[in-house]
Amino acid sequence: MKRREFIQEVSIAGAALGLAGRAQGAAQQAPTAEASKAAKPSFRDIGWVWEGQGIDPQVPPSIYGLGQGARYFGLSRANFLFHPNDVHALRLLQDYDEVTCDISKWGWEWNEDGRPACKPKSDPVTVRTEGENVARLAKEFPNVTGVYCDDLMGLMKSANYGPKEFGDIRSAIRDANPDLKLWTVVYTHEFEEADFWTGLRPHIDVVTLWIWKSEDIVRMPEYVDQCLALFPDKPVVMGVYLRDYTKVAPIPVDLVKMQMEGIAELVEKGKLSGYSILAAVLIDGHRPQADAVRDFIAAHSG
Repeated sequence: MKRREFIQEVSIAGAALGLAGRAQGAAQQAPTAEASKAAKPSFRDIGWVWEGQGIDPQVPPSIYGLGQGARYFGLSRANFLFHPNDVHALRLLQDYDEVTCDISKWGWEWNEDGRPACKPKSDPVTVRTEGENVARLAKEFPNVTGVYCDDLMGLMKSANYGPKEFGDIRSAIRDANPDLKLWTVVYTHEFEEADFWTGLRPHIDVVTLWIWKSEDIVRMPEYVDQCLALFPDKPVVMGVYLRDYTKVAPIPVDLVKMQMEGIAELVEKGKLSGYSILAAVLIDGHRPQADAVRDFIAAHSG
């Protein structure tokens, strides 16, 4: 570097430091109300994305690898599923603010023709083992803050176990790492089985609420109230589908926008604690829906 270039670089650096110092001083003099406003999480801060390569009917493999979905939406929190919970995966997610790990547990099987199929293995022993595994990994990766139970009611019924066994699983995870939160999926059409959820409620920390049929998105405020009545002391995170699995087709963009607007209103009212987008694997096949969500987040995050 020539002397003139060196002096120029030093001058620029000095000016930048001076600006930073003045900005810091101004921040220190800011009113308390402004500081409180700055501390409030933005809409971006409460968003999560499902990460991992699941296989769905008529959905091709995605170009987006692990962690790239959250980056696409401008978010820093991931619900990680469909792959082994190990150091190799978590290293790819270690720069994100928070990660939850699936213990349902989704994994891969091979059909007779050698093609892969993504299926859960959800017997109590597997779920407990996965939970304890994540609890240990979280000590190495402190951004892992929770374990995630997908399709909990259906998978518990198919594996033929109930609240007592689930409570034992939760206790084992808590013994291994008391800081981990347990997340679970709850569908709106499962509200009618209130006794089932009442038995599980003491073992659940975070509820993710999902509306299975896209035409029912218009009823979201009603569903959230029902969920809060069923889980009165739990934070509720609203699920955001890009695809209607009942129709094997993308959700109409106007309904996607309607749901995001409704979520923002319910967050403002204190009824929702966040939202979770399903999923990174769908972005390239559902670009208009994904872009609508991404643009909404950007427009409502200051």
